[in-house]
Amino acid sequence: MHGGRKVVEKLAVGTFVFETLAGSPVGSVLYDEHLKLTGKSHIAEFAGYLMPLWYSSIAEEHSAVRQRAGLFDCTHMGALEVTGPNAEVFLDAVTTNNVKSLQAGSAQYSYLLDAAGNVLDDIIIYRREKEKFMVVVNASNEPKARAYFAALQAGKVAIDLTSPGRKIPIAPVRNMRDIKSGPDCRVDIALQGPASADVLSALADAAVASQIKNLKSFTFCQAKLANIDCIISRTGYTGAKVCFELFVHPKDAAKLWQKVIEAGALPCGLGSRDSLRVEAGLPLYGHELDGPYNISPFEAGYGWAVKLDKEFFIGRQAMEKISKTYKMKVARIELSGEKGVRPVRQNDPVILDGLCAGWVLSAATAGSRQIAIVYMDKEKAVEGSSVSVYYLARSESQVSKGRKQAVKYGEKIDGDITGKLLSRFEKF
Repeated sequence: MHGGRKVVEKLAVGTFVFETLAGSPVGSVLYDEHLKLTGKSHIAEFAGYLMPLWYSSIAEEHSAVRQRAGLFDCTHMGALEVTGPNAEVFLDAVTTNNVKSLQAGSAQYSYLLDAAGNVLDDIIIYRREKEKFMVVVNASNEPKARAYFAALQAGKVAIDLTSPGRKIPIAPVRNMRDIKSGPDCRVDIALQGPASADVLSALADAAVASQIKNLKSFTFCQAKLANIDCIISRTGYTGAKVCFELFVHPKDAAKLWQKVIEAGALPCGLGSRDSLRVEAGLPLYGHELDGPYNISPFEAGYGWAVKLDKEFFIGRQAMEKISKTYKMKVARIELSGEKGVRPVRQNDPVILDGLCAGWVLSAATAGSRQIAIVYMDKEKAVEGSSVSVYYLARSESQVSKGRKQAVKYGEKIDGDITGKLLSRFEKF
């Protein structure tokens, strides 16, 4: 494949191999709350949890976040605590961003890599105190992240392929979602949209309301909302300029959920969470990160979160090479989303000048538009350029009529629907 690293390369020396054991999905901490608001037909399995796809409609919930405030159950997301005198240097060695630059009350986006440079997860690190951090990981990757940290602590995984004897200081890691692990437990509820600060202010006293409205992006505070202890963070996964994540004890999650809805937020499901992040251009692990194409942070548009000026982090050698050699990148395209227009899907080929230049990674409808996040030749991903997509065969009857099931890079083919290349990220 032009510009990409083959899947088999993920089995290179230094690769951390982890297989999640299959099991029955379980309800999230807020499962009973979802059943009060929607039927079981609107609930589906996601990352091992039973989660709402939508309550009213994906379109209405998408619009609520862009225009007012939408509330999301993110209690399935992983939350790990790293503490002690080695916490900073440990996290700085196992993640790509500069942990040492974090002040208390600040957060940063980063990556967890193995020694071969494979992306294990994209994460956010919160510095709560000098020697106390919270690391939020994706729900689908939480078991892998915890297993990786445990393997690092036990000295069972490669750290530096160029220096096999390298050691890193080890720090304790605790699962903050497990109420058996200690009194300070946290799960995530996300409130997103322009009216979010006003919604939270209605649940706070004047001093806390002022503190909330003065929070800058990727900063947080600890305060009470509706008399419930919360970590209130200016972070989110929808592209909203005003966005918050509320980290609360699992036992208080249902009460806070109810209070935020009473204050004016619309509950939203996974459907709008996906359409919002696609519209904004935000990556989903397994699609725009890692996945079949082994997409790196540089290709995804997040090279800034990989600090190659650091003396060391696990996977640094691979990242340095990729930063100089990658030929494909993640881009966004806009297509018609009017009623009756066939949606594009993952793996549909992206066509430029009559040739396949890449493939669709994710797609969603936003109003009258379809937005697709694609993986394509970086030299051809020029904003404003005309681009088309070919619909791969969806059935045997379509195959029998000549529609292709796969298209290779550089293959000559005509597109079925035409659009244009957008900026990498949307600004709201």
